[in-house]
Amino acid sequence: MTASSEPMRGGAPARSRADRTPAKTSTAATFALVFGVSALICVLTAILAWAGIILGIIGIIVGIFGLRMSARPNVTGRSVTIGGLVLSIIALILGLVFIAGVTTFLNNEGAVDRLQQQVDDLRSQVS
Repeated sequence: MTASSEPMRGGAPARSRADRTPAKTSTAATFALVFGVSALICVLTAILAWAGIILGIIGIIVGIFGLRMSARPNVTGRSVTIGGLVLSIIALILGLVFIAGVTTFLNNEGAVDRLQQQVDDLRSQVS
């Protein structure tokens, strides 16, 4: 018995596998997730916070395109896009907070003097 000769179920004719087109995950959704994870990793290393901010911005832009693309028929990836957007936003916020903290620390003369004193103490202990 083939798919076309099967009796109708629920009032709709049975479809064969060739008639159904599989839904595809949006490429933009995948890239949004990749950029979001990369941005968060960069920000958490602290040395690459500037790169994390850039990757976070790119992830947000690609994520917006991913949301638009996932609204099309036969395109999936809405949850992947949302995950990428969330990670990108978190990375962007953490990166900005980190850079603001470093800038505030470097503009505080007392903090810089204390840091210089600690470095000098460490050098004298090593020598």
